Amino acid sequence: MRGKTVKLGDHINTDFVISGKYKFKTQDIKELSKHIFEDLDPTLSQRIKSGTIIVAGRNFGYGSSREHAPRVIKEVGVSAVIAKSFARIFFRNAINIGLPVIAASESFIDSTNEGDEVSLDLEKGTIKNETKNIEETFKPYPSFISVVMREGGIVSYFKKYGALPWDTR
Repeated sequence: MRGKTVKLGDHINTDFVISGKYKFKTQDIKELSKHIFEDLDPTLSQRIKSGTIIVAGRNFGYGSSREHAPRVIKEVGVSAVIAKSFARIFFRNAINIGLPVIAASESFIDSTNEGDEVSLDLEKGTIKNETKNIEETFKPYPSFISVVMREGGIVSYFKKYGALPWDTR
């Protein structure tokens, strides 16, 4: 995958992704996505296009354990989130819904600016800032997670195959 970046800082919590004032009014992801990052920066949603890659600092996605945040991010067309680190629950929820999340080095994140073109190869475990010609590797997902990610998440995988790749029954 390849896309232009939207750059965010450290400690982006799930209420910055989608404010709690909306999460309790509706479960409609399309409706919720209209308010993405509203409390962080009301103009941010206008910079997100289909294929956008979010690049962020430390502790991305801390806060609520609900899947709203990664689902809204995926709904608006973000193809991946690359950050210095992720909150564990957000990371797991993102994988569950098929949103690629990659932990990258501090130097890669710090050298990437808003609007840079970034490419990501989940199978090979490479990310590259095409604008600045900076590349690094990361440990690819285990094969069973890669399969789930290719299918768009656990629910999509289960609907298609009737079981999960790690189900040994």
